[in-house]
Amino acid sequence: MPSIPPLTDLNPSRFETPAILKKLASASRRLAELKGAAGSIPRQSILINTLSMQEAKDSSEIENIVTTHDELFQDDLSPGSSLSPAAKEVLRYRQALGTGFQAVSQNGLLTVNHLLEVQAQLEENNAGFRKVPGTALKDGAGRVVYTPPQDAHEIVSLMTDLERFINDASLFDADPLIKMALIHHQFESIHPFYDGNGRTGRILNVLYLVKEGLLDIPILYLSRYIVRHKADYYRLLQSVRADDTWEDWVLYVLSAVEETSAQAVLTIQQIKVALMDYKHRIRAGHKFYSQDLINNLFTHPYTKIEFIERDLKVSRLTATRYLEALTEAGFLEKRRIGKWNYFINPALTTILTGDA
Repeated sequence: MPSIPPLTDLNPSRFETPAILKKLASASRRLAELKGAAGSIPRQSILINTLSMQEAKDSSEIENIVTTHDELFQDDLSPGSSLSPAAKEVLRYRQALGTGFQAVSQNGLLTVNHLLEVQAQLEENNAGFRKVPGTALKDGAGRVVYTPPQDAHEIVSLMTDLERFINDASLFDADPLIKMALIHHQFESIHPFYDGNGRTGRILNVLYLVKEGLLDIPILYLSRYIVRHKADYYRLLQSVRADDTWEDWVLYVLSAVEETSAQAVLTIQQIKVALMDYKHRIRAGHKFYSQDLINNLFTHPYTKIEFIERDLKVSRLTATRYLEALTEAGFLEKRRIGKWNYFINPALTTILTGDA
């Protein structure tokens, strides 16, 4: 008998309580609003690039990997140069999320191999699933609170079973949001990797929603909610293992979906308003206006001459003239790193850092 029962042992009807159904309805409504809001931005890379950075930062903060927005935005200018170890870890999260999204988009499945690729990119190794016993989860005082499966063969078996649950809708008759909550818990309880389980599990959440068609791009980021309710997150994870309180866990995840979706809709609306404001004012005041220019300024919170050269296919001299003119007009702020200048979009960075 496996140390962790398969999710199919659960009765789907236990998640049809009035409280869960009410929360499911509101969470689903908010998630649909988010999907619609994201679709209203013509260039999806604007949201993928900017919002995935937010998720990477918040998800890593849960693991006590803390960096600043400024450092992350600067990485777009010179990837990997003189970054702190924490910032490098955060940026690997964004890259891993992109890898997973591309894989799910290509074949409509979310497999064990996809999760192995995500974790390998997060940790920059190919250690794969745990093969050596000894992993235990401890609380802040160093006490062991949970010992995940230790046998390598059992870990593979449990992950194979979880893969079937993720991809075969006929195995469990429940709403995808409820299933996402169950899948996340099961993954964290299997704890299949030596490191990176928490971050891989949070990427798994949004990839599952993309797979199910509830989102077109991976922009539901639950990590900010978990950061704010971190104690409840770990308490409820453990309470399911100890006391079978699945309903409380599902309500927590649905609340996270509802609140995070609403925040993301607001952020997208703010980005859209700022983008249209820049578009109209730059078009009215500058002959060099183009949609490619606007896309550049809102895809990169910090931009540079080389980005304008590349995206607008203009010379370095012309790109410099554009950026200097936009700085003089107040659309950008110019800063210097070493020998190089970079240009900040204050309207976008204010939204992304939560100062709007």
